[in-house]
Amino acid sequence: MRRYTAMRTETSPRARVSFVALAGAILAGCVAGAPASVAPPASIGLPTAAPTATDATPDPTPYPATPSPAADPSATDRPAPIATPAPTCALQTLASMTEAQRIGQLFMVGLADDQLNVTLRAAIGRYHFGSVLFTKRTSTGLAAVRAVSEAVQSQATQSATHGVPFFVAANQEGGLVQTLSGSGFAVVPSALTQGSMSPDQLQAAATTWGRELRTAGVNLDLAPVADVVPPGTDDQNAPIGELDREYGHDPATVASHVAAFIAGMRAAGVGTTAKHFPGLGRVEGNTDFTSAVVDTVTTRHDPYLQPFARAVASRVPFVMISLATYTQIDPQDLAVFSNTVINGMLRGDLGFRGVVMSDSLGATAVALLSPATRAIRFLDAGGDMIVLNQVDQASAMASAIASFAATTSWFRARVDNAAWHVLRAKEAAGLLTC
Repeated sequence: MRRYTAMRTETSPRARVSFVALAGAILAGCVAGAPASVAPPASIGLPTAAPTATDATPDPTPYPATPSPAADPSATDRPAPIATPAPTCALQTLASMTEAQRIGQLFMVGLADDQLNVTLRAAIGRYHFGSVLFTKRTSTGLAAVRAVSEAVQSQATQSATHGVPFFVAANQEGGLVQTLSGSGFAVVPSALTQGSMSPDQLQAAATTWGRELRTAGVNLDLAPVADVVPPGTDDQNAPIGELDREYGHDPATVASHVAAFIAGMRAAGVGTTAKHFPGLGRVEGNTDFTSAVVDTVTTRHDPYLQPFARAVASRVPFVMISLATYTQIDPQDLAVFSNTVINGMLRGDLGFRGVVMSDSLGATAVALLSPATRAIRFLDAGGDMIVLNQVDQASAMASAIASFAATTSWFRARVDNAAWHVLRAKEAAGLLTC
């Protein structure tokens, strides 16, 4: 893995490699050691990756090249050339965006007080941010949420996002973590209560909850929680167990209910996010409010990863990476900055081809790092979408990414690849038209 320590320039042999040579090798992570199945096309205009069963919008495999008459002038009975398949809409959109607009697609920025204020409007116009998040618990009801969602989508102008609509997200897990409530929204029970339902019952309920979100203009739920809290340890597990955010206390129960929730939301037209990879069920501190949260138990092939594997098999479009350190996996880096966690485990071991999302990069767990360092280390490790509430920090991150990408070819390729992942998710969600 490339270890980011400072804004490097085009002095290394790796950095001097041309974009075309890099494009066939870049992935949702570091250039070195990435699984080929996640690699983007060799050129922005022509896909070369073979489709897989887990790819929501697979890229067509190009046809074999047809010999040219110039190469064989004696040929008289040659079949008509086979047309090369057109690029996917995501690829066409990526190719027509400016680099600044591609960078903007890598951000999900919080709506201050759950409103689209003047500051965020200006930031969307200047930094081209492409996704937003309801951040507070609001009981204003469905109609009020829809008005905000529509105001957000009106910012998807040609100059701001190249006309690409927004992912509008909310933490609609249930129980104490139900962001949106009031008239038009059902009271969603806690995940622990949901875990007492049969998977079929949960899938049907999630479809109902998802339809409410869709009607409100929310097209992405930052759920389900795929973390497993060991039996009898809820009171010691601040981020999940104390809040009843787990579906159960064994991997099989959590896995079946994660899959049911994903299927139900998908039936309603709402995307989902499995979180917090590789799991927060065995930690004590909450990374939102505590630094140096450590898991000393979870291993790379741990049985407690089963719910995440099931989520990937269920074609979950997003996976969120935790802000804890896993000493049995990568003792040097927080998971969100770990090539081993993102490229080795999630992309490699589990075969995930969707969008790798950070847990909040404005949280206490990463507060000692500069915004630029947080953003570049996450992307360098293989991340795709940066989540945070603070628009000023998001702006600083976007500027830092642009500066580094302008002078460093491998990082520019990494940025473009991350944007491709986000646009591919938007294409699957019906947000792109070409």
